[in-house]
Amino acid sequence: MSEPIRVAINGFGRIGRQAFKAAFGVTVDSRMVLSDRIKPEEIEIVAINDLTDPRTLAHLLRYDSVYGRYRKEILIEHNHEVIDWEGHTSGDDHEIDMTEGPTFLIINGRRVQVFSQKDPEQLPWADLNVDVVLESTGFFTKYEDAKKHLKAGAKKVIISAPAKGDEGTDGRTLVFGTEETEKGFGTHDVVSNGSCTTNCISPVIQVLTSRFGIEKSLMTTIHGYTSTQNLIDGPNKDLRRGRAAAENIIPARTGAAIATTHVIPSLQGKFDGIAMRVPVPVGSISDITAILSKDVTVEEVNETLVEMSRHPLYKGVLVTTTEPIVSSDIIGNPASSIVDLEFTKVVGGNMVKVLAWYDNEWGYSNRLIEMAIEVGKNIS
Repeated sequence: MSEPIRVAINGFGRIGRQAFKAAFGVTVDSRMVLSDRIKPEEIEIVAINDLTDPRTLAHLLRYDSVYGRYRKEILIEHNHEVIDWEGHTSGDDHEIDMTEGPTFLIINGRRVQVFSQKDPEQLPWADLNVDVVLESTGFFTKYEDAKKHLKAGAKKVIISAPAKGDEGTDGRTLVFGTEETEKGFGTHDVVSNGSCTTNCISPVIQVLTSRFGIEKSLMTTIHGYTSTQNLIDGPNKDLRRGRAAAENIIPARTGAAIATTHVIPSLQGKFDGIAMRVPVPVGSISDITAILSKDVTVEEVNETLVEMSRHPLYKGVLVTTTEPIVSSDIIGNPASSIVDLEFTKVVGGNMVKVLAWYDNEWGYSNRLIEMAIEVGKNIS
């Protein structure tokens, strides 16, 4: 077997931590299911960079309000000594001084070095022989900014968000379950994996486009709240997001539609969408409406979606269900898109509606690790 892809994670927030767990694999009693498309032996997480104290990182890795306890052994080694981190009281007096010596998280015996560096260019990616950096801080979403990791010695960078910049020149968006992505794993040093919503809607829209043609389309994602919103009413650059996340349905803009047109270019100028942030922590659903190029029936659309879910391009990314599920039922599901066949609708022959569920954290994190492996395999 070839050597595993050496990966560093920059930003150990919700997505960084779930991607970490996907790379290490999950225990049999976990609420999370690992995608069959991921082989943990093909990837090695060698480093984490985050400004948060390592004790807090270990605590947040172990305890998760959505997914439950992470049941792997977690140790911290600092300055060549294993230190007690469990049950520590929060506060500056209990923080680890990262300047005193090297720090590692040790997960079931596997060592992952921890850094606390604001400037990505100062990270020792060359010394660690890092193949791929997962850029998940939310701060370096411009292709040019993400290239700081390349200057630090990484070979490739994947941005875990829709990216800003000259698409196709500065970098490229790649999403599993789209035809364009299969051609592009090795074409750019910096790529974007789009958003969780991009990963949900793109496979569905690719199927509809390939089989029936799309004249124009709109989508609405009903999305769990995120850290960009306020817990209680307060100031926010987006006044709607400033309202209490757990108390309101909040209309919001989404970059998912534009990112989708990057991976399905035929939709440029024909596709847009919005988000509705709702009071659930995880578990979202996309409502896709499209005017097709030909008349169809509900049965034809559903049969096509079921058929294509078995195709290698979509298998494990796009799945279908006929069960009467709700949002909590898809928590921990590793698929990008879970089409709810009961709610497929057709009006006037060529106007179709498809609903697709997705775990906006775990499903996306599985694709992120899968992307790291594929991009890493294409390093020349």
